[in-house]
This record gives sequence, C-alpha cells and structure tokens, in this order.
Amino acid sequence: MPWRVSPADRARGVRPDPYAVWLSEVMLQQTTVAAVREYFLKFTRIWPKVTDLAAAEDADVMAAWAGLGYYARARNLLKCARVVAYEHAGRFPDTYDALLKLPGIGPYTAAAVSAIAFDRPSVVVDGNVERVMARLHAVETPLPDAKPELTALAADLTPGTRPGDYAQAVMDLGATICTPRSPACGICPWSGPCRARALGLQPELPRKRPKAAKPVRQGVAYLARRRDGAWLLETRPEKGLLGGMLGWPGSDWAEAVPDHAPPLAADWADPGAEVRHTFTHFHLSLSLRVAQVGDVTPDRGRFVTRESFRPADLPTVMRKAYDLAAATLPPIE
Repeated sequence: MPWRVSPADRARGVRPDPYAVWLSEVMLQQTTVAAVREYFLKFTRIWPKVTDLAAAEDADVMAAWAGLGYYARARNLLKCARVVAYEHAGRFPDTYDALLKLPGIGPYTAAAVSAIAFDRPSVVVDGNVERVMARLHAVETPLPDAKPELTALAADLTPGTRPGDYAQAVMDLGATICTPRSPACGICPWSGPCRARALGLQPELPRKRPKAAKPVRQGVAYLARRRDGAWLLETRPEKGLLGGMLGWPGSDWAEAVPDHAPPLAADWADPGAEVRHTFTHFHLSLSLRVAQVGDVTPDRGRFVTRESFRPADLPTVMRKAYDLAAATLPPIE
C-alpha cells in the first residue's frame, strides 16, 4: 500500500506522512484497497501536499474523485485540507481530540491518523477489527449493537508502544486471515486464545441484525446534445446525494417519478432503456429522455462544449446514463 511505512523503515526513523495517512483513510471508507490504490496515487501525484489540495479547484477534485462514490467525502476532503492549510499552517494536529475537530473527520479517522501518523495509543476500530474482536472473544451480540463492547475489547488490547503498527496489524489480520468467509485459522497468530475457534463459531461471527430490504426510487434524466457536440449538464446542489457533482437535468428521485419539467423544449425520445444503480440506502431506476438540439437556451443547466466534456468526470450513475444515451444519437454534424 503506497501510503504505508513499514515497521523496518519506522525503526530507521522514517515517519508516516499524516497527509498520506489521512487521505488514504478517507478514501478507504466504504471502499476496497484495490479500488483506492490508483486514486491515491493520482491524488498524490496531482496534489502532493495538503496545501496543494487546499488550493485546488473544487471541480477538479470532484472530477478526480469520480468513481470512488460517497461524494460528500470529497467535499469534506477539501474542507479539511483548507482548514489544515490555512488554520494549522499546513500541519495536521497530532492528537485524537484535535483531529476530531477537523471537517469530515469522525472517531475512526481521528483514531487511525493519530495512531498511525503520530503513534498515539488511540483505539482504531474498523470492520476488520470488529470481526477480529468478535471472534477472539466470542461476542455473539449482533452488530451494530455490539459496537461499544467490541470497541472496549479493542481498547484493552491497544498498546502504548507502537500503537500505529499494532492498529495496522489488526486491520490487516482481519483483511487477510480473519476474513468474513473461510477464515484461515491454521495460520492465525491468535488462533490459540481465540474463543470463537474453540467453540467452532468463527464462521458465524460477528453476527448481524437482518438487513431491511432497500427501497426503490425512480426518476427521469434528460440528456440533450447540441449538433456541435456540446452536452447539457448541471451542477447538483451542494447538499444531498452526489452534491456538487456534474449531472443530467431531471426529476427528483422518489418512490414514484415526481412532477417535473424538461430543461428545454425539444423532441425528447425515450430510448427504451433505464439506468439501474444501487446507493447505500436505496436502488435507483432512472428513465432516460434523449434529444439532439440546435442552438437553444436551456431553462436549467448549461451546455458543456465537446472539447471540455469528459464522461469520466461524471459520477457512475450519470456515466451509465451517458453510455446509453450516446449510443442512440446520430453522428455529430
């Protein structure tokens, strides 16, 4: 992992970069290491220091984030970078309590940065650590009710010496050995004291409350392309899902398609295809309307020229809509 400093390097005096630790932890929320690696390398290549990120244009950062999901994290990333740059002289605070005061940093991220970057004995608890603690102590209370108990058990094991290495080691143990399915107990360094293994419960823990079925929301998106190749786009409101991102004008998303008006008068065609996308709390079914138009002024949004439009800058659901719509339009004149 490009944001890691090995124990051997740390013994030689190499210290983790708090910016790299913070950036990786924000990216890793609800995302896999495999997905984050290239994004992390791209961000640190374009913005190698927190002050560089603080000075970046919002649109550039949001575009670079596209595909990582949970776009509120990208907005908070910028807010936090600017507070660190302008109120802390470009240096991250080195304690849990001070880090917790920064925008977008919650208890887990504050603990991870303070432990890994500054060797503070903070209790770092992610999903991997919860699983390890639940099995090690045979905690049968289902998640999320078990979180306080698992955090207390993790705190009992957190050492005062090398807490950053310890935190990363337990997270790695959960990610590579004490995995959700088929844990590799035969090579686990904690197999001896593991109560779940002794009871034969390890595949069943941690228990979880049954998930409620996700509701389905519906909406309509309007994709208009001018004959010169410009596309009609709008910036979504700062607050709400995909806040601050580019997207297609359309309706709100609800159980039934809400009343709405198209962004301009045109001969809108229904391509007979819909975009299906799953967010954290609901499934979305998005109907499309597609049109090729002349030089008109829209009621909503703005036309982005062919040269400036980059589909890769769109959030995933909007890019899915583009892929379907673009295939239905005639060649550009």
